[in-house]
Amino acid sequence: MTTPHSHRPGTDDHAAPPPGCPAHGLADAFGDLPAPSGLRRLYGPEAESDPMGLYEKLRAEHGSVAPVLLHGDVPAWLVLGHSENLHMTRTPSQFSRDSRRWRAVNDGSVPPDHPLAPIFTWQPICVFADGADHERLRGAVTDSIGRIDHRGVRRFINRYSNRLVNDFCQDGRADLVSSFAEHLPMMVMAQILGMPEEYNERLVQSARDMIKGTETAVESNAYVMAALDRLVARRRAAPDEDFASRLVEHPAGLTDAEVAQHLRLVLIAAYETTANLIANVLRMVLTDPRFRAQLSGGHMTLPEAVEQTLWDEPPFTTIFGRWAVGDTELGGQRIKAGDALVVGIAAANVDPVVRPDVNASMQGNRAHLAFSGGPHECPGQDIGRAIADTGIDALLLRLPDLQLTVPEEDLRWSASLMSRHLQELPVTFAARPPQDVAGPPSATPGYAPRTEWQVESPRPVPAQGAPGAFAVPSPARSAGSPPVAEAAAGSPSPEVPSPAGSIPAQRGPGAPARAWRTVVRWWRGY
Repeated sequence: MTTPHSHRPGTDDHAAPPPGCPAHGLADAFGDLPAPSGLRRLYGPEAESDPMGLYEKLRAEHGSVAPVLLHGDVPAWLVLGHSENLHMTRTPSQFSRDSRRWRAVNDGSVPPDHPLAPIFTWQPICVFADGADHERLRGAVTDSIGRIDHRGVRRFINRYSNRLVNDFCQDGRADLVSSFAEHLPMMVMAQILGMPEEYNERLVQSARDMIKGTETAVESNAYVMAALDRLVARRRAAPDEDFASRLVEHPAGLTDAEVAQHLRLVLIAAYETTANLIANVLRMVLTDPRFRAQLSGGHMTLPEAVEQTLWDEPPFTTIFGRWAVGDTELGGQRIKAGDALVVGIAAANVDPVVRPDVNASMQGNRAHLAFSGGPHECPGQDIGRAIADTGIDALLLRLPDLQLTVPEEDLRWSASLMSRHLQELPVTFAARPPQDVAGPPSATPGYAPRTEWQVESPRPVPAQGAPGAFAVPSPARSAGSPPVAEAAAGSPSPEVPSPAGSIPAQRGPGAPARAWRTVVRWWRGY
């Protein structure tokens, strides 16, 4: 583990590196630690090819909190331990979300056009606020999310899932990342926010690009914000029943800039996490025979499969950032005021202290940090879960015979500071005709959805010779088959009328299953 240290005094020490050298900034932040070449980067080939391997190297070298380098060799701390992450996220008095505290920004070592600028540049939103400001802004977001019609959302998820599957179901093959996982969350979120007309391929790609720290991240951020600014202007003029209108009209009195920035926050957070989550769950279903057997055998529900994936392959691997309010200590490391810290979600989920066996099932355990923690825990996580489990359910209903076309070890990934993307998930299946997008997903070609509800229990009819008594009609049977009583006893049995005033049994043996199917249809939104 690294040893405690103090800041070097500056250029009066002739042994110190010259100003402008990356090692100089590192010395300011990490004292006697080695130069940048002695620390590990959270970007570049090693971080992108095997981020989990990198986290374990850092854990072995430094313990639960490790010094790392961000893009441009900017120093920061990566928090690897589960309890240390919980402490950091739950203690805003020590670790603030206000990026204006970052010493590297204040001394100019991180320029405004830094690749991570869309992530850390301070904005008037709840993500960068603490205390009363956070309560006001976060309250507007959570109140507006709470008014979302979740059953209506599930209906849209099924409709958009059908539309996407229709695009490739006749081909017998598809890439489930580019054709399904990357598009379904954006289609649904654009509908929830109130901007379905803005949905297009560029919006999808810009949303993915703006948090990767690429050279085009700033431009992608500008494209997304332009679409959201147009939405805010429309809803100021003509409110509607959507998330944007609820933010505009919320009693907290958000400005147009605050509304647009919070729309971006919800859009990007929900989109990126859900796109990755869908791809990761589908990969597990297709590649892990135990997982698929459990799912299809009824021992694991799809929501439980989603939770297991949130442990094993969280949509965000890290979240940047927190900034130290004052000098403090975390995980045995001395943190200086103004230091930047990174929430290590993926690393915390496999912390040996809380998960000694990484192969153990985590069913029923929601202690993962997939959605961070503390007062800044993701407020829209239930929407992401709904999109993932309903969308995957719809896909598997349409194409239950999905098979991966390449060995699992040939699957390719791309990684950025905050997330790890599955690039492709190529599959084959039996070609099928398209379905009505408004109908329930089904594997049966030509399935016609019901146009009206049907009463499943037989209607009672008056019994012969007993006023007020009712008899239940016999179940329908095929021609030539004996009545139920005959089949059971081997001989005809006279029909016994119900006693006067009694309530007949009206539910056949299949009624519980039919009732359950009705509940499932209601939950899925069709």
